[in-house]
Amino acid sequence: MIKKYEQRFPWNLDWNLLRTFMVVVDEGGITPAAHFLGLKQPTISAALKRLEEITGRKLVNRSPKHFSVTPWGRVLYAEARSLFGSVAQLPDLMNSLEEVVTGQISIAMASHVVSPHFDAVLERFNALYPRVSYTISTLDSADVIALLQQNRVTFGVCLLREPPAGLETRVLFREFFGLFCGPPHRLYGRKDIDISELRNEDAVSFQTDEIDGPLSGVAHMRRQLGMRPDPKGLSSNLPEVRRMIVANIGIGALPLHVARKDVNAGLLWQLPPYTALPAVDIHMLTNARRSLNRAEAALLEMLNAELDAVPMAERTYDV
Repeated sequence: MIKKYEQRFPWNLDWNLLRTFMVVVDEGGITPAAHFLGLKQPTISAALKRLEEITGRKLVNRSPKHFSVTPWGRVLYAEARSLFGSVAQLPDLMNSLEEVVTGQISIAMASHVVSPHFDAVLERFNALYPRVSYTISTLDSADVIALLQQNRVTFGVCLLREPPAGLETRVLFREFFGLFCGPPHRLYGRKDIDISELRNEDAVSFQTDEIDGPLSGVAHMRRQLGMRPDPKGLSSNLPEVRRMIVANIGIGALPLHVARKDVNAGLLWQLPPYTALPAVDIHMLTNARRSLNRAEAALLEMLNAELDAVPMAERTYDV
């Protein structure tokens, strides 16, 4: 059991006395210690005497021509050096904590963002910085832009008709939209479809599918084919557009690389045209006015490095 005086000792001890004692031993006497610390000899002598009184032990043998450390002094010196070493490490320890990247990353994304390159960056980033947390919201492209302009998210990924005010943009990848129908549709499974057979067909699409919107190419394609001008079903969410296509509510346009898995599974069938399909760029948007936390800065640096290193041709998904 720890005795009461032992419990009080660290609280009553003037820790500066330990530092002074350590310097006395290191310098080999009171006079050189006084020079080292820039103090007068009586001040050093008084500090040493006080420490001996607190510990109840003689710590050094000293005379005008002799200086040596007693066994008790050697024990105290060793512990004082250990304490000093621990304190000396504190700046490095605190700096190392800063190097452990933590923080919250919030991403606003359009629902039809499917990019192996983007996913690979997230995977690598999470492996490097496992203490980072994430929030990913799926929104209409206009809402993604609004959140960024309000400085409420780290970055956004969406379609653009034109660069939005106050935001920086980079093309993340390029995709091509084709037309698809579901199993119940009369054209499903046919390979000899003439484009005239699409005339007056019902369509389902995204809310951004307008002549003056970011999916204007899809709207133009539908108009050129003579499909009904007003979509029978609309959604800002790709899975819901897909659901309406599979349920035969209408023919719909989907990114080719996104629909491929459903085509292979027999849930979707691609319709003509098969060439000169509308290309759509998916952009990464950032707000330069945002003060980034360490996690946000690290992820954006990694994403930009990926875009710099990977040519646009490799980030073009046309199959």
